Amino acid sequence: MTIGSPRLALPRLLQLASPALPVGAYTYSQGLEWAIDAGIVGDAESAGEWIGGVLGESLGRFELPLLARLHEAWRGNDRREVERLNGDFLASRESAELRAEAVQMGYSLRRLLGDLDAFALPGFYRALPEASFPAGWALAACVWQVPPGDSLTGYLWSWAENQVMAALKAVPLGQAAGQRILLALGARIPRIVYAALDLPEERWSNFAPGLALASMRHETQYSRLFRS
Repeated sequence: MTIGSPRLALPRLLQLASPALPVGAYTYSQGLEWAIDAGIVGDAESAGEWIGGVLGESLGRFELPLLARLHEAWRGNDRREVERLNGDFLASRESAELRAEAVQMGYSLRRLLGDLDAFALPGFYRALPEASFPAGWALAACVWQVPPGDSLTGYLWSWAENQVMAALKAVPLGQAAGQRILLALGARIPRIVYAALDLPEERWSNFAPGLALASMRHETQYSRLFRS
């Protein structure tokens, strides 16, 4: 794989975190749509509480430290570790919709990276039957020399922005309310990233039963805008 320039790390990270990245992130709400339909989320305050809860209790304690470890594995060209972490992430998805989301976005990102000039995908990664989205994100960040802390920050911001956009559409909320939620979430991101970078694997946990139940119930929801 061709290594990028450190001077381009920030523009590349912005590109990776952009809503314009063609991986279909905007089509998923990760159970938020069901929470809205059930009346659990109905205004800006409850939307911020729901999104912030998932941010801290699920992404911050499992997905983010796993992403940091994927960075280390890609930097060390550790094929076995990449495959293990990729499999662990897919196994951690509690519902069919959440797993399908991780696989579809991972597939789309892998295909996109393979289509980019001067981005040669490692053969074993190209051959993975199911490549998760975090595995592809970590690879792109390593190739583009994005520091792990910045990569994790961009990953969380991209996720939070997509969740807020889902709330804007489904609650619905106004644009100013959405920006206030993002301001509050953004203030928490540095602390969550800092903790995730040092969290040992034996303390990883994605225990968030409310999120899992919301996602499962979304699978049979009568009327839906989103795929999860």
